[in-house]
Amino acid sequence: MFTGIVTNTGTVRAIRDTNRDRRFEIETDMDIATVELGASISHCGCCLTVVDKGPGWFATEVSRETLSKTTLAYWHPGRVVNLERAAKVGDELGGHIVSGHVDGVGSVVSITPVGGSHEIRIEARAPLHRYIAPKGSIAVEGVSLTVNEVEGEIFSVNVIPHTWDVTTLSRLEPLSRVNLEIDMLARYLARWRETA
Repeated sequence: MFTGIVTNTGTVRAIRDTNRDRRFEIETDMDIATVELGASISHCGCCLTVVDKGPGWFATEVSRETLSKTTLAYWHPGRVVNLERAAKVGDELGGHIVSGHVDGVGSVVSITPVGGSHEIRIEARAPLHRYIAPKGSIAVEGVSLTVNEVEGEIFSVNVIPHTWDVTTLSRLEPLSRVNLEIDMLARYLARWRETA
C-alpha cells in the first residue's frame, strides 16, 4: 500500500528480457541498505518487488501482464521514474490510499502553466473515465493528485511547484503515456452500483 507521495526518483540503468519476465535495474539515491529483498516499491505507480540489489541500485522483474497494462513496456535505459516505498503503519497519509495496481494508461492532452503551478489535461478512455470525478483523487505516474475538472474522457489536475520539481511530471509533454490508478473508493462504489 502506498500514499502517492513520491519520496525518490530513480533512473533505469538496464533492461533485460528473461525466459519469463522483463528485468529492470534502477539506480537511485534511496538508502538501499534499508531495502529488503522482497520489498514492494511503487515505480511510477506500479507496485514491483525488489529481487536483487547492490550499492545504489536494485532490480525488479515485471510480468508480461504488467507490461501489457502499464507504461513499463515503453521504458528504456536512462528513463527517470518516480519511486515510493510501501507505507508503514503509523506513517503520515499525505496523499490518498494507493494500491500500486495500475488501472490503465492515459495520454497527456496538454500542459499549461497557471501561476507557479501546471495544469495537466489527460485523456482516460472508456470505461476508465467513468471512475474519475471532480475533486476526487487519482494517481498519475504514482503521484497522488486531486482531479480539477472532468469533460467526457478528459480530466485535469493541478501540479504545485514542489511536486513539479521532485517528480517526473515535469518531464511530461503532450501525447506522453501515463499510468493511472483511480481512487479505490470510486472503484468499489461503481462495482456496488453495478451489482445492486
